[in-house]
Amino acid sequence: MILVTGGAGFIGSNLHAALVAAGQDVVICDWLGQDGPKWRNFLHHPPAAIIRPESLDEYLAEDMQITAIVHLGAISETTARDGDHVWHTNVTLSQKLWHWCAQRSVRFIYASSASTYGDGAAGFDDDMSLEALRRLKPLNLYGWSKHAFDLWAAQQVVAPPHWAGVKFFNVYGPNEYHKGKMISVVKVKHDELQAGGPVRLFKSDRADIADGAQQRDFIHVDDVVAALQFLLVAPQPGGIYNLGTGVARSYADLAHAVCAANGVAERIEYIDMPEALRGQYQSFTQARMERLREIGFAHQFLTLEQGVESYVKNHLLQADQYR
Repeated sequence: MILVTGGAGFIGSNLHAALVAAGQDVVICDWLGQDGPKWRNFLHHPPAAIIRPESLDEYLAEDMQITAIVHLGAISETTARDGDHVWHTNVTLSQKLWHWCAQRSVRFIYASSASTYGDGAAGFDDDMSLEALRRLKPLNLYGWSKHAFDLWAAQQVVAPPHWAGVKFFNVYGPNEYHKGKMISVVKVKHDELQAGGPVRLFKSDRADIADGAQQRDFIHVDDVVAALQFLLVAPQPGGIYNLGTGVARSYADLAHAVCAANGVAERIEYIDMPEALRGQYQSFTQARMERLREIGFAHQFLTLEQGVESYVKNHLLQADQYR
């Protein structure tokens, strides 16, 4: 039995679909919400069981059949402001699950984030040594909370077997529709085109980077799920691993790919970056992927063009957009 926290969310529901298709027993820990769309993430693969987060302690005290926990539940908004709430959710709960898995020899995989790298001045090397981790300077509360847990995990002597922290880069794909302002750029740009307008991109807030030349490591959720499935069975030692494609692409490249997938001529408009994002915006991210490759992950990532075309044509342009 695999427990997936945050399992009704974007990455969690895609992982659930893959695990169920592989014949794996899965329990979801999440809220579906009132009058919200998250239940639709399970439209084609209803869970066998959903545990509400406030009942998680009781469930863990009673159920001894869990063989692995994939901990994806988190406050993930980069504009989050409630430090106490973010700390409790992103750090305290993660520590509790870590200890539970260590005591019972249960595999533990948790979500970290590329936001821990801040502006990228210290590079994007997933070196988990304390010296390397302490060089990182996240730009926002969310990134700092993920970094705090990475630092804590790296110093633990008693650890779950085969644990892994996964630094997700810019993930896009089906079942993200409930995410509001945190939805992927791919979906936002697709919607702008479908509304008849141009693709709007932020102007650069740095003099050394042209408008549209900001770069991110964009990764399709199918590639993320493939990596998580690998980590659930891989006999690797504990560690923190990047999860991107290893290739940075510009926002202009992404806009071109979205236009092409929609079969329309490219049209881009550059707009001012909101004040709330200035000084907190990552203008470049690119995952170093050597460490995940070294432990045997040989999966071939989709290119940006392949991933965007698949997402747009197989989901966003379909009457049923869900996986």
